[in-house]
Amino acid sequence: MSQPTLGIIGGGQLGMMLAQAARTLNINTIALDPNPSCPASHVCDIITANYDDPQALDELAAKSDTVTYEFENVPVDSAHHVMRTTPVRPGPLALETAQDRLNERTMFAHLDIPAPPMRPIDSLDSLRIAVQDLGTPCLLKARRLGYDGKGQALIDNPASIDLAWQTIGEVPAILDAFVPFSRELSIIATRATDGSVVTYPLNHNIHRAGILRVTKAPARDVPDPVYNQAKTAATKILNHLDYVGTIAVEFFQVGAGANAQLIANEIAPRVHNTGHWTIEGTPCSQFENHVRAVMNLPLVDPTPAKPSAMINIIGHHPRPGALESLTNAHLHDYHKAERPNRKLAHITLTADTQPDLDARLEHCNRIVG
Repeated sequence: MSQPTLGIIGGGQLGMMLAQAARTLNINTIALDPNPSCPASHVCDIITANYDDPQALDELAAKSDTVTYEFENVPVDSAHHVMRTTPVRPGPLALETAQDRLNERTMFAHLDIPAPPMRPIDSLDSLRIAVQDLGTPCLLKARRLGYDGKGQALIDNPASIDLAWQTIGEVPAILDAFVPFSRELSIIATRATDGSVVTYPLNHNIHRAGILRVTKAPARDVPDPVYNQAKTAATKILNHLDYVGTIAVEFFQVGAGANAQLIANEIAPRVHNTGHWTIEGTPCSQFENHVRAVMNLPLVDPTPAKPSAMINIIGHHPRPGALESLTNAHLHDYHKAERPNRKLAHITLTADTQPDLDARLEHCNRIVG
């Protein structure tokens, strides 16, 4: 009997780590990517073509039992094209929702999930009116193709409105009221074909210049009601989208202790950077549970989780031998050339206690900057 095969649209580092997880389950993988030397090429076969190439999509579908994707900007038409012959998990509705911030916020409102006050923007005049309505500071976000801080502009006073509109390319957008948050959190959850859901502990995420730098997990000092709020929101979204696979939901935490509340920011319909720590920090990583879900295998409870941290390597690789002094450190290299602001690799740290993890994280930060 031949091994089952999982097709992946996208061959970046997330595709690579999905293929690595699939291998441990005795599942073949094949990825579609325009770059023949993409990260996934180091662990699986590649179909080299654009994501909207009908012939390549047909080849991927024919060679796969199920097809998934590793990034949220896969053309929706491509997902529908593959679905004519082969299951696509998660389905196109997840792409249609996550690719447009207005669709995403409409979903949050429909599911009664708190989110920042928002106004849709379709012109400079509508932006001026919305800024007057919401006040400053506020954040202008392009409805489509925004990630790692791209397509966003802070409006800290009315005089910066015109520049903000130009900065995002004068495209349809939403305007968010500024949320005075104490920290950024995210939850990773996986839903199976039978509707069962497993959730990972909350992650504490630290960004700089719009790019994730460090994730600490499980997030500390999280009251049970806050974790339950995140878990409930993720489960509502998964069920609403009839989702199969792993998803990330990002939140702002406002307040602390018994007064803490979560404000939803956005979803990512895929495995996520804030969940990379789960490879070493849990009994079953976000990647393995995603593969299990889309290939109709039983999910694994990811708890208990070890105190863990993930550090992104951005722009420049560590010098050779720099990490040798670290214990319980795991480097995941994406096989990418150096480039400013490019995610090249990540390091996962694990420990038995939080103070031990803090010491290792401080040591690692000194090494990698």
